[in-house]
Amino acid sequence: MAIQTGIIEIDLHGLRTEQAKAKIDAAVRNASPSVYRIRLIHGYHGGTAIRDMIEEEYGYGREPKVVRMEPGANQGTTELILREY
Repeated sequence: MAIQTGIIEIDLHGLRTEQAKAKIDAAVRNASPSVYRIRLIHGYHGGTAIRDMIEEEYGYGREPKVVRMEPGANQGTTELILREY
């Protein structure tokens, strides 16, 4: 997990869906008030199970700390927005 100014990056490559969810949940739960974005690096060549789980679990208002979700700079990343910058 890499932390930039206000952004947490989490590489989910090689994880099972349940492991990825646990890692994301921990990051959302433990994010300091200075964090406004969590960048999830899931890739796109090895299937879409993690990307689909992210959309299902965090894209429909199920997690109160996530304001919205955005596609990342490429199709292998997804951004969870915790607050507006």
